[in-house]
Amino acid sequence: MKNVIEVKSVSKKFCKNIKRLMMYGLTDVARGIVNLSVHAERLRRDEFWALRNVSFDVKKGEAVGLIGLNGSGKSSLLKLINGIFLPDVGEIIVRGKTGALIEAGVGFHPSLTGKENIYLNGTILGMKKKEIDERFSDIVHFAEIREFLDTPVKNYSSGMVVRLGFSIAVHSAPDILLIDEILAVGDLSFQKKCFEKIESLRRDHNTTIVFVSHDMNNIRRICDRCVLLEHGRVKKIGGTDKVISAYLA
Repeated sequence: MKNVIEVKSVSKKFCKNIKRLMMYGLTDVARGIVNLSVHAERLRRDEFWALRNVSFDVKKGEAVGLIGLNGSGKSSLLKLINGIFLPDVGEIIVRGKTGALIEAGVGFHPSLTGKENIYLNGTILGMKKKEIDERFSDIVHFAEIREFLDTPVKNYSSGMVVRLGFSIAVHSAPDILLIDEILAVGDLSFQKKCFEKIESLRRDHNTTIVFVSHDMNNIRRICDRCVLLEHGRVKKIGGTDKVISAYLA
């Protein structure tokens, strides 16, 4: 099967000091303008590696779990795959239309209504207006927000925001679906509905899934393989049960 995601020797660093971050950013831009190297592979004062030399592939239709302790780099890696961050070192190749549920409210305008945000977020995810029109009722029904369609999203609960974000993402017919722990915000009945939808996307559309979670039962339910991250590095890649056993050990 064809690889739809390729993560090649990727490293990502962040800065703990906002003033230094701004200074480094200006310095890097200036060096780039005059064609000088920014030495992205080196750490400067107050910088740290969130991810270091990470490599793995994901095949079409496969479900891969990213697991590890808090701070191991799971969410940062998902944001790199989604293009929110760019790697400092290495390369990420993504082939196909991507839908993502990484942070509650990303892609939403808080002052716009639920209805308006469906069109805004759907457009961001690559849907045409005609497609959104055709899927609008399904999106609303799945998200269970019909009576709040004309309410600004800033007045939604976190659970409502997650329901709406997930519904738009899965109804955008993505080739690749990226999901962070954010699903844990929803209630149990909605979580059950989400996992059933994920399974139907895999079964009916061969959708590729990359899933971040601390719930090993959910990882076992969805994932064919797992990547175990530890302090920003890959510790183990393999079958779900074997990698979970290594993580729990």
